[in-house]
Amino acid sequence: MVTWILIIVIGGILGWLASIVMRTDAQQGILLNIVVGIIGAILGGLLLSPLIGGAPITSGSFDIMSLLVSFLGAIILLAIVNLFRRGRVR
Repeated sequence: MVTWILIIVIGGILGWLASIVMRTDAQQGILLNIVVGIIGAILGGLLLSPLIGGAPITSGSFDIMSLLVSFLGAIILLAIVNLFRRGRVR
C-alpha cells in the first residue's frame, strides 16, 4: 500500500519535471503528470533498464538510478506524444 502511494507521488513529481523539460507543463494538470510519470517509468523500465541498468520506480526501487530511468522514460513518452501531436519532438 505504501509502495503504491510512493509510486503515485514520485511518478507525479517525475512527470511534472519531464513536462517542464519538454515544455508541455502548461498543457498538463496534476493527474496527467502522474500518468506520464508512471507510464514513463514503465517505458523506461522496458527500454532503458537493459541498457543503463537500474529498475523503474514501478518495481518498488527508489534509488538514484531508478529515478533516472523513470525520468528518462517520462521524457521519451512526452517526446513520442509531441511527435504524433505536433509532428516534431519539441
